[in-house]
Amino acid sequence: MGAVVGTLTMQTKSRRPSSDKADDDLEMTMVCHRPEGLDQLEAQTNFSKRELQVLYRGFKNECPSGVVNEDTFKQIYSQFFPHGGEERVCVEMFTSVLVFVSVFHHSSSSSSSPADASTYAHFLFNAFDTGNTGSIKFEDFVTALSILLRGSITEKLQWTFNLYDINRDGYINKDEMTDIVRAIYDMMGKYTYPALKTDAPKQHVDAFFQKMDKNRDGVVTLDEFILSCQEDENIMRSLQLFENVI
Repeated sequence: MGAVVGTLTMQTKSRRPSSDKADDDLEMTMVCHRPEGLDQLEAQTNFSKRELQVLYRGFKNECPSGVVNEDTFKQIYSQFFPHGGEERVCVEMFTSVLVFVSVFHHSSSSSSSPADASTYAHFLFNAFDTGNTGSIKFEDFVTALSILLRGSITEKLQWTFNLYDINRDGYINKDEMTDIVRAIYDMMGKYTYPALKTDAPKQHVDAFFQKMDKNRDGVVTLDEFILSCQEDENIMRSLQLFENVI
């Protein structure tokens, strides 16, 4: 979804500013899915009506039908990772922030090899698709964006926990975290400098559980996750990176 976010401000700035409600309503009727009214979205998110209009125009530009299926989502997302995990991705990809903090904390990585963002995009798509409908509507997109950009610390951490809780049973187990971390490494590219060891994903998962599994029962609960993140200054700083994006 990073590519969508990236195009929202760039492409809308080149268009003429419009405060004409009739014009906005007309544009919304030209897609297959009509978003909820601006008043309702304004009440449900931390965005103003004007900001929602800007976000909608960018979303519609990328997704003319008004909905995004997983294949389209992966195509959009992969545009942000053509050459792997350069450090700038840490800043640009707000949704990856917690895992990227741990991956990049000790080294600056660059890559010239093709990266595979499809697996991580699958997990991210599921996190946006909270209703399990198989598609992401503008309401889904803007609700998640509101949390990640302007939500409270607890709201941001809850959203991220749900991203890692792949089977949505209320716990993060080692298999789930291993899948996420491996997807992150695939997204970074196979060849980085310094070179990543083959057991690096396992090391990160072990470090994650050592830090967050407070009662050593083999799973991380939401409370353990939030507490551990709040104790980590790097994570707390990372959560503030995107507050002024829009």
